[in-house]
Amino acid sequence: MIELRDLHQDDMSVLYKWRQEPDVDRWLFERPPTGFSEHSEWFARFMGDPDREGWIILQDGVPCGFLSLIGVTSTQRRAAWKWYIGEADARGRGAGRAAQALGLDRAFAAKGLQKVWSEVHAANDAALKAQAAAGFRREGYLRRHSFKDGEFRDVVLLAILAEEWAARREGILRGLSASGLIAR
Repeated sequence: MIELRDLHQDDMSVLYKWRQEPDVDRWLFERPPTGFSEHSEWFARFMGDPDREGWIILQDGVPCGFLSLIGVTSTQRRAAWKWYIGEADARGRGAGRAAQALGLDRAFAAKGLQKVWSEVHAANDAALKAQAAAGFRREGYLRRHSFKDGEFRDVVLLAILAEEWAARREGILRGLSASGLIAR
């Protein structure tokens, strides 16, 4: 079963571990922290920023990933979306799909957002497919927009609107529940 729980101080170490994983880092825009103290500073800034919300993705009660919204206090009622599955054995098993559905429910119902948007490296097929399955639509393509590991990368802009999620919500949640990925 996939669930989201609020981020708390005890999650700092697992997030550090995940950010060091090459299979996670390759798709992140920022470089991984050079040490735990740098990560600790990032974590403190994240936790202290009222404009950010973070959740740990749980698979059968065990942390397996991270999902966040940045911009939740904006008067524009839109926020940037970032997520990853940190545990290798949870990837490709629906954890990302389920976490996105749960996260979109929180973004639109609990936070009252009108739009959730994201930037995804163009070569990250798994994330592009997962976000498309949740109802995200392509809004743009930024050439050579991200620079990491000595190379420029293209980025796809994706977004979903509150009414688009509302139209897809029931079918997506029903399917995730039927497959045993979420409780309803």
